[in-house]
Amino acid sequence: MYRNHLSPPVFPYAWASDWGEDPHGLWMAFTLQGVRHAFRWIQLGTFMMGSPETEKGRWEDEVLHQVTLSKGFWMAETPVTQSLWQSVMGENPSRFKGDNRPVEQVSWHDAQAFISKLNQLHPDLIVCLPTEAEWEYACRAGTQTPFNFGVELSLDKVNYRGTWEYKAGEWGDGAKKETTDVASYPCNAWGLYDMHGNVLEWCQDAWQDKLPAEPVTDPLIAGGEQEAGVERVIRGGSWDDNGRDCRSACRHGDVPAGRVSNLGLRLVLGH
Repeated sequence: MYRNHLSPPVFPYAWASDWGEDPHGLWMAFTLQGVRHAFRWIQLGTFMMGSPETEKGRWEDEVLHQVTLSKGFWMAETPVTQSLWQSVMGENPSRFKGDNRPVEQVSWHDAQAFISKLNQLHPDLIVCLPTEAEWEYACRAGTQTPFNFGVELSLDKVNYRGTWEYKAGEWGDGAKKETTDVASYPCNAWGLYDMHGNVLEWCQDAWQDKLPAEPVTDPLIAGGEQEAGVERVIRGGSWDDNGRDCRSACRHGDVPAGRVSNLGLRLVLGH
């Protein structure tokens, strides 16, 4: 995998309340009604999306193929928090309450409504959901291992069930069995938190049963926003998922009206 070390076209944006650079790269944040939300610059590059046939826990739809992202993008450091959702929507649908916990029990349609309202409330701010390819590229942060920190998963690195395969009622010793505050676990090499576990995250793409085998550039599987039957991609695993389903390559889909207590969202700046 390689990255082209190009800087963003504008830095910082006019709406940024604070910004800077650290060992993980460039970052900037906006503040809305006292709630701060930070983004990380993800430089353009080419990577291998999916998983090799030798990877433990691999699902057949994770076809390994080359993906090129021709433009860099800004991705939020964390999933959307309940405090940010509350400041935009005026309500909090989450099962597990906490200002700094990720919002959950939000559908893909809810996410789109939140994004539309946030873009209206904050001048010049344009956010959206990441594509599935952007999500995996950012999650991996230059790695090709099952997790962005290596091969072995543990409860001190990820909020998940603490088991490898799902068995009803079975939890690992020390599993939280609920969400935790965002950024409670180590970030990846590009400064992104909770890419594995805590809550699953909606992507913009419509679901496709299997990834393509041929190389692609800037892929996005479009689906009509009002088509209730078109499933949308969800990524990342959650507090209620087994380790197998928290891997970087693991992918699932859900109906866009689906609302569950282990599913939230993460923002990227529109491009």
